[in-house]
Amino acid sequence: MVTDTATPSEAAECEVMASLDDDGRTERFIIADTTADDAWLSMPASKSSALPSWR
Repeated sequence: MVTDTATPSEAAECEVMASLDDDGRTERFIIADTTADDAWLSMPASKSSALPSWR
């Protein structure tokens, strides 16, 4: 699989945010680049890793 990587100058212009969203059925973890349209992903919070697990 070919990855779509950003050059350092493009990455410097990004602003990425994360959030937990609960619509009443499933709590979801969302990551979004607020500087680009449709640049986000989400997954059930139960499938995401806790911050200490990332370290």
